[in-house]
Amino acid sequence: MTQEAQTSAVPVLAASDVSKRFGSVVALQHIDFEVYPGEIVALIGDNGAGKSTLIKILSGTLAPDSGTLLMNGKPVKFASPRDAREAGIETVYQDLALAPDLDVPANLFLGRELRRAGILGMFDMLDVRAMRTRAQSHLDTLGVKIKSIDQRVDTLSGGQRQSVAVSRSVFWGRDVVIMDEPTAALSVAQSALVIELIKRVRAGGTPVVLISHNLPHVFEAADRMIVLRHGSRVGSLDPKTATMEQAVSLMTGALAATDLRAAAAGEADDRG
Repeated sequence: MTQEAQTSAVPVLAASDVSKRFGSVVALQHIDFEVYPGEIVALIGDNGAGKSTLIKILSGTLAPDSGTLLMNGKPVKFASPRDAREAGIETVYQDLALAPDLDVPANLFLGRELRRAGILGMFDMLDVRAMRTRAQSHLDTLGVKIKSIDQRVDTLSGGQRQSVAVSRSVFWGRDVVIMDEPTAALSVAQSALVIELIKRVRAGGTPVVLISHNLPHVFEAADRMIVLRHGSRVGSLDPKTATMEQAVSLMTGALAATDLRAAAAGEADDRG
């Protein structure tokens, strides 16, 4: 999404002036965060920057000590992850939370199984055929290639398992999908598969929040990067114009956001 479009758009999901403490430790201090329609926004920062805490707040696992969460401009409160899911936010964590001994459709519908009436309208039964049909259609739409959806998940490659987890989140996430380190521990080929899937999710209209330590993947996939350091938001970068060195410098404190803006202005003057 362009800067002009962001100016006129309302964020699908936003955090305003959010803070969180754990005893004497300040995890987040006065954080602003936003993801707009049709974009991939990456949340980057070193270990301890506050990324995980912010994601847990956005996904309903933690409640902020202060500040406001908004969806489509309206304040919301999440008492649990279930509240966030019902609001249209799905999160894919590093551990994937898949059931390895179940097949692909069963994992896509895990906890949300489709049912049909049994004999004489009694004893509801799982509608396996409907779940299988909808699962195959959804995977086809996203371009996910699996030899057979009847395979148990533990027989799939790491990239395929991650694709199933992402597909499930998109299937149920009406408004926002949050992906926490989706390419961690994957091979180069498997990572490329997942990155392309994330791009297709965006192309389908679902905004994505991407958390990753892999800066090359961030620069390849993201439309915008928000940088956290020691619990504070220290800058926002455009991957099309920023450099990896600038991103690392913001993350480590070697470069301040004001210095970055001054450098960008100087480059613009030179081009003029």
